[in-house]
Order: sequence, then C-alpha cells, then structure tokens
Amino acid sequence: MVDLVLSSIERGVLTLTFNRPDRLNAWTDDMGRRYFDQLAEAEKDPGVRVIVVTGAGRGFCAGADFQTLAALQDGSYSAEPDSRPTTFPTTIRKPVIAAVNGACAGLGMVHALVCDLVFTADEAKWTTAFARRGLIAEYGLSWILPRLAGQAAAMDLLLSGRTFTGAEARELGLANRSVPGESLMEETLAYARELATHSSPASMAVIKRQVWGDWQQSLESSESAAVRLMVDSFSRPDFVEGVASFVERRAPGFPPL
Repeated sequence: MVDLVLSSIERGVLTLTFNRPDRLNAWTDDMGRRYFDQLAEAEKDPGVRVIVVTGAGRGFCAGADFQTLAALQDGSYSAEPDSRPTTFPTTIRKPVIAAVNGACAGLGMVHALVCDLVFTADEAKWTTAFARRGLIAEYGLSWILPRLAGQAAAMDLLLSGRTFTGAEARELGLANRSVPGESLMEETLAYARELATHSSPASMAVIKRQVWGDWQQSLESSESAAVRLMVDSFSRPDFVEGVASFVERRAPGFPPL
C-alpha cells in the first residue's frame, strides 16, 4: 500500500511529503488523516524541532480530489470526517514550514497558508479556484488571506480565482521566500536547520501561540499576556542556555520540548 505522506528526519528537521504525484497530490480524507497523524506524532517526538511540508512530483497539493468533489455533488460521499480542523497545523507547538514546489490550488492553498512559514518555487502555480468551481472561500481562507495580503488583494484572488506564480505570492505577502524550483528544498531545509539549531523549542512554541492567537486580541491584551509569558521564560533552562551560549560564543544546546 502506498504511503500517502512520506516522512524523513535529519538534524532535527522532519520532512513530510504528500505522496500522490500522479494526482498532483490532490487532497483525500485518507491523506489528510495521515498528515495530521504525523504532525501529532512529530509534536511528541523530542527529536523533531521543525517540520517541513512539501509535495512529491510536480505539485504541492492541487486541491480536493475530484472523486471527492463528485461524491459530494451526487450525494454519495460517506467518509467519516476527521475531527481535527484544517487549521490543525497552527496548533502544533513546533514550526511548520510549507515548501510549495508546484501546483497549489484551492484546499492545497489553504494547507500551505495554515503553515507558519511558506517558501515557494518562483514558477509554482497558485490559485484559490473556489469561485470558478461554484464554491466559497473555504476553511478560514477568508480570514487568513486579508491578513496576509490585505483586503483588496484577497478579494482579487478569491473572486477571480486566477492563477498566479510563486513569485507573485511572495510579492503579495503569502510566502516568506520565492526561489527557483531547483533550489527550493535546499533553501527551505537550510532555514529549517537554522531554526532547529539556534532557536529555543520552548520559545518557538510560545511565539507560535502568540502570533496565531494575538490576531484575535487587542494590543493591550497582547502586551499584558506577553509580560506574563516573559516572566515565565525567565525560569526555563532555555533562558539560561540562551544567555550562556551568547556570552560563550557557541551554538546553544537547548532542551527539547
């Protein structure tokens, strides 16, 4: 049986690869369940500090599989839905980086943008696609897109469903970095290893919770919570090690989560 999500780990970086290359990694319930299971396992694994998500072959994820869409259309869809929401990666305490290597459409685009960071191939083809399929902005994309790209750009991408490149995705603020496709994994993994080596796992976990959670808070609430979190950080061994490694001019040896 084909493993729908491949995994490999090196130097604290776990790479998860959607593995339906013949379908441009179109999303199925089974693939999604496997992906979320592996994210949950990675959160518990002290050897994993950063997670990179990409796709096998020419696509990152081309959206929902058309067999699923057809079943929804004719009423024959009967799969038991996963209880975990599409935004599940935002709740994982470790950084999740999307490496968008190719087609990134519809639901695939949602899965890229609920990662904490996005690296993309310049030539990767992105599209929301929903309006062109008679659908709506799914799974929180109407909340995420305006915050990343602004309301005007979000309206354009959602209403038109036009295709745009990874280079434009970077210009719009949807990706942190856009690079030639042949360099994508090298640059993404190099960045991920930098986080795994030099950034405190505990600090990254708290910062991730702050950034995703504070979008719903006022500035005053965010500042008050940050004061409490900062006091908590003073008592962790990460703080001691972070200062010591800086003073001693060496790489830190932060403990795992």
